[in-house]
Amino acid sequence: MRRRLHAGLGILLIGAGVGLVAQNPPPDNGARNQLHQFIDGLAHADITARTAAIARISTRQDAERRQAATREKLRRLIGGLPEHSGRVAVKEFGSVAAEGFLVEKIAYESLPGFWVTADVYRPSSGQGPFPAIVLAPGHGAGGKTENWSWGANFARNGIIALAYDPIGQGERLQYYDADRKASFVGNPTGEHGEANVGPLLVGETIARYMVNDAMRGVDYLSARADVDARRIGAFGCSGGGTMTAYFAALDDRVAAAAVACYITSFTELLASNQGAQDAEQSIPHFIEQGLDFPDWVEAFAPKPYAVVSTESDMFPFAGARTTVDEAKRFYGLLGGADRVEWITGPGGHGNLGPISPQILSFFTRHLKGAEPNPPFTAVRAPDTARMIVTPTGQVSTSIGGETVYSINRKRANSLMPASADTLKRADLEKAIRLVTGAIAVPSARPVASALAIRSREQRAGYRFQTVALHSDGATEVPGILAVPDRGGAKPAVLIMSAQPPATSDIEALVAANRVVLALQPRPTPAGTESIKSPYLGPFNLLGMRAFLVGRTLLGLRVDDAIRAVEVLTASKDVDRRAITGYGAGPAGMALLHAGVLDTRLSKLVLEDVLASYRLVVEQPVHRLVPEVLAPGLLTRYDTPALLNAMAPRPVTVVSPRDAMGEPMSEAAYRSAIRSAAATVRIASNGVRAVVD
Repeated sequence: MRRRLHAGLGILLIGAGVGLVAQNPPPDNGARNQLHQFIDGLAHADITARTAAIARISTRQDAERRQAATREKLRRLIGGLPEHSGRVAVKEFGSVAAEGFLVEKIAYESLPGFWVTADVYRPSSGQGPFPAIVLAPGHGAGGKTENWSWGANFARNGIIALAYDPIGQGERLQYYDADRKASFVGNPTGEHGEANVGPLLVGETIARYMVNDAMRGVDYLSARADVDARRIGAFGCSGGGTMTAYFAALDDRVAAAAVACYITSFTELLASNQGAQDAEQSIPHFIEQGLDFPDWVEAFAPKPYAVVSTESDMFPFAGARTTVDEAKRFYGLLGGADRVEWITGPGGHGNLGPISPQILSFFTRHLKGAEPNPPFTAVRAPDTARMIVTPTGQVSTSIGGETVYSINRKRANSLMPASADTLKRADLEKAIRLVTGAIAVPSARPVASALAIRSREQRAGYRFQTVALHSDGATEVPGILAVPDRGGAKPAVLIMSAQPPATSDIEALVAANRVVLALQPRPTPAGTESIKSPYLGPFNLLGMRAFLVGRTLLGLRVDDAIRAVEVLTASKDVDRRAITGYGAGPAGMALLHAGVLDTRLSKLVLEDVLASYRLVVEQPVHRLVPEVLAPGLLTRYDTPALLNAMAPRPVTVVSPRDAMGEPMSEAAYRSAIRSAAATVRIASNGVRAVVD
């Protein structure tokens, strides 16, 4: 549907959609690369500060203080760990005999009603109690079954292995389509990303649940009569390496850990084509809080740790070298420099075949105290279907129970403050800056120099210019500026939309004597990135990259909106008392936040905007939410607080959307915004907003 800007008889029709293309769109200025460079610049400043802090650690006491502070930060940044106590509830689903070992098929309860499917590889011979190991798989769809060879080799060498399904993998799909027998949101990383959105809004991450799954696995193993609870190790590769690094750093009971194809350094990772990775691998504020990959290793000191790296890995080899060098020095201060090993081999990501004997040897030495050269034989599961635990192959259709969504929804109800809709203005402004990372402050003496003119031409009755708004660092925001020829100060319209307005729409506005500044929020065009799920969209990884340094796409766009208002108020052509802001989609949410921080926006018209962040945690699935995400936002406020803070300035909302991006009825929207319902005008059949 084509929506239009039209001015006349004092009525403004505003919209953005398919077909709104300017005759002279601004050129692609590499906006995504510019934004990467800005974010990475912030990261490098934090990393430099961290390097200096680490260099000052020179005694055992220094190292112990750093270690304690790091572990506290790690727990806090993932959202804390769920509380649990008592024996782990277990369901048994039979067993499978193989050469030299037996596989027990179980499901254990990580949280009440939250079931983890697992295969337990038990040696067929030998005297227990045995050492044990928690095996975390990579991001493959098969989950635990992809660890058959490792489970077999550990068991044949006298170590019980618990291979479990992480959230969103194997038998634990969070978004299972029974007809297709697959996830409807995408691959495992898509499952992780979608499941992570709700926890992010309440200041937590999916990582807290993943770490808890592994910890409850230790609880289960420790309760077995055939396991020596003092000799439990942890191992994983890729996504499993991530979870092993986290889990080992936070669980004192782990006696030895090996992390494969994950450990690197953020200096190298951000410089590579990879950047931010999966949802649980990109913890908000991680770099900003002075942390880097070595901290996962150093939190485990001085217990035995193996960093396993392949030379052509997507997690850069050079970064692993830097991390190992630092970790060895740190371990040395705690009397254990020789307990950090770097096992390296050729090939790309996950190519552990050539170095598997060395990995196995690491664990037999540190968990058994023997067998420096244990036999390792790569084996394939004879029939992976036999390793499936539940009758239907999915927890959701066999056992039922909780999901990350259902657990988080309950938690959100307790974490969202009752006063969120009625915050005092000063408290709300502080909360906005805290959660979004917005830094721009309206100035008493605005200047117009932030706007660069790229081209200009005289048209009938107005000046038409392509422009670039100078933003953070060297980043720029492309746009169009149209100024009527009539003299004197005129009302202005600030348009923020991914789609530029058509020339005919601009002409209609300038004919009504309005100055028009239309900006395409950065990064524009959207560019390409690894799309983890079509539900997450093309801004997911970029948003996570910003989270690492304490920024958000939402906050960056809020800053740009305030800068744009600065430019308008500095112009002699603009009546600074009459600046209307129009925002479409995610840009509309940024403009709403900017309107609270900058009262020079005298009026807002918002189209296709998310009605309420609460809907994101209340609806089981959401679409394209990463553009407007801010970690912890719902623990501070929601859109009703923003709308209330705009009063008495008018706000008109057109076609409000739910968390799936579907249009809402007026009744449903007013219910969603609760206390702010009376402050908002809702327009239908196009936007009609009176221009004062």
